[in-house]
Amino acid sequence: MFRGSIVAIVTPFKNGRIDEDAFRELIEFQIEGGTSALVPCGSTGESATLDFEEHKKVIDIAIDAVKKRIPIIAGTGSNSTGEAIELTEYAKNAGVDATLQVTPYYNKPSQEGLYRHFKAIADAVPLPQVLYNVPGRTGINMLPETVARLAELNEIVAIKEASGNLGQMAEIISLAGDKITLLSGDDNLTLPVLAIGGKGVISVAANIAPVDTSRMLNAWDKGDIEEAKGLFYKLLPLCQAMFYETNPVPVKTSLALMGKIGDEMRLPLAPLSQANLDRLKKALRDYGLIA
Repeated sequence: MFRGSIVAIVTPFKNGRIDEDAFRELIEFQIEGGTSALVPCGSTGESATLDFEEHKKVIDIAIDAVKKRIPIIAGTGSNSTGEAIELTEYAKNAGVDATLQVTPYYNKPSQEGLYRHFKAIADAVPLPQVLYNVPGRTGINMLPETVARLAELNEIVAIKEASGNLGQMAEIISLAGDKITLLSGDDNLTLPVLAIGGKGVISVAANIAPVDTSRMLNAWDKGDIEEAKGLFYKLLPLCQAMFYETNPVPVKTSLALMGKIGDEMRLPLAPLSQANLDRLKKALRDYGLIA
């Protein structure tokens, strides 16, 4: 259902508030660059520090700006099942195509708890759901057997896998690849994930390089492995630069240096250290994104 270059889009701020004009311009930049779907309110969109009204506003702006040209997969996950259901209901009524549901953070539920959490959301809100496994942020790893159980539910259509474990991803595809689409949650692993049967990436780097990220995924789909490989290695230093410090600090700083948004993020995120800022500027210059 979802494949290709899917951007985990940033949320631009201006004077502490959502910068609607800049957000709309970023969306146009993505659509013009060939991005296949949009993920607002994910980790890269600083969902952890958006209040409920801001969360809803970002979703509403995205829907209005996209105008059904590409699918929208709204981040509506929470470590509270009830809150996740509330946000998912709102997103469905607003008109999104699917939601991204992160594994509950901090609570550290069992595998049975994970299953019941996602099933409760699916039962309450019949809307396509993309699971999001990111143990480095949440403190819990969703195992392939749990993903396979969830894949039996009609609403569970894909998983963003950011465990960094290719063996685990291969096991998910082996167990449930006919029922669920596996998407890379790590730009640095996009090509290896495609090689084991993944269908795309939910990308941070696509925020600043949508054309090449899209071209890489399209080349792979066409069977042009050499072109896809060439683009992957071209993008790799840029992808690595996006994680010099905690995401989304480097990518928002990059967009600011490119003149697309203001250099503003919310505490507890802090600006890049000078050393990493210098490294980031070099990576952007080397790629031709800034002078």
